[in-house]
Amino acid sequence: MDERDALRALAETVPGAGDDAAVVDGLAITTDMLHRSTDFPVGTTRYTAGWRSVAASLSDIAAMGADPVAAVAAYAAPALDWDEIEAFVRGAREVCELTGGAYVGGDLDDHEELTVTTTVAGRTENPVFRSGATPGEAVCVTGTLGRSGAALALFERGETERANDLFRFHPRVAAGRVLAGHASAMMDSSDGLARSLHQLAEASDCGFTIESPLPADDVVEEVVDSPDRKRELTAFFGEDFELVCTVPESAVDSLRAELSVPFTRIGTVVESGLTLDGDTLPDRGYTHG
Repeated sequence: MDERDALRALAETVPGAGDDAAVVDGLAITTDMLHRSTDFPVGTTRYTAGWRSVAASLSDIAAMGADPVAAVAAYAAPALDWDEIEAFVRGAREVCELTGGAYVGGDLDDHEELTVTTTVAGRTENPVFRSGATPGEAVCVTGTLGRSGAALALFERGETERANDLFRFHPRVAAGRVLAGHASAMMDSSDGLARSLHQLAEASDCGFTIESPLPADDVVEEVVDSPDRKRELTAFFGEDFELVCTVPESAVDSLRAELSVPFTRIGTVVESGLTLDGDTLPDRGYTHG
């Protein structure tokens, strides 16, 4: 059983599961777990780890169109070094301040590898779920894709300063607030664009026709050596934490003008099937387990 299978099984017993965050009485709640071996490449600073850990959960709040209120983190490492803890908390606190939330504490423990579990709560009166896409609507994505994949390549090259900078992404909370008034379905792209589209299609019982070019981050061109590698980083790698959404065709231009980040129409909602440039788009991306 992989992560997707486990989540499908859980959905049958936990009715509130299945979206980027659960919504209870106007409170959106989400939690994430990150590990050194799978989420923090060698060279990742504790400041970046704190930022990225909390930002991943803030991205879930953004995908619901919610306003973040507070974040907590459980931090475990082989040794509790004060300088590392202070840097971690500083990163966590600063990304919260960037998005209008507050970092309010957490827990400390020892563990065989750096492991962080974050929980963020936010407020929303109009949450956006994954299940409202309607044929004829536009499929759009915020920002650019491939940033985290490029960062990993830079980590492997030893260019850790630039890689850490790329890893400290800005959760699209402000964009989520704007999109909440227009989007019929939305989620973040943490598992990769292709996998996110498959999850949206499954939840909304629809399909998508997607067309190139996908909005690749400028840094992707620095680390790829072929068009296939570029497509791999933009469509399948994941961990970019952009918002993927469906909106009325008539709203695309006004949203593009209103949002402070790039907003690209990449396709159309259809009755069934999922294609990229006419070919079947594989359900492939980042999976735990």
